[in-house]
Amino acid sequence: MCGAGDETRLSLVTTLSRGNPLHRSADRWFENDPAGDHQALRVLQSAGIVHSVRTGRESRFEFDPQPLNELHEYLGRVSARWDQVLRG
Repeated sequence: MCGAGDETRLSLVTTLSRGNPLHRSADRWFENDPAGDHQALRVLQSAGIVHSVRTGRESRFEFDPQPLNELHEYLGRVSARWDQVLRG
């Protein structure tokens, strides 16, 4: 079961992964839930899958798939090892 924060992060990652950067000016956040969006972006930035570039009073947030690609590769290796162990 997903909480509101999970849904917000998933929505932001979906938007950003489609190549749609998000912009935030110093006096305006996003439309629906500014505090929730801000917190979600901070979590995604700390995970390394979103980065921002600041230009003057505006921040531009973009998706970086590399950490997720690395995780996918790691989980594939772990899964292959378990398959080998379970097959005997």
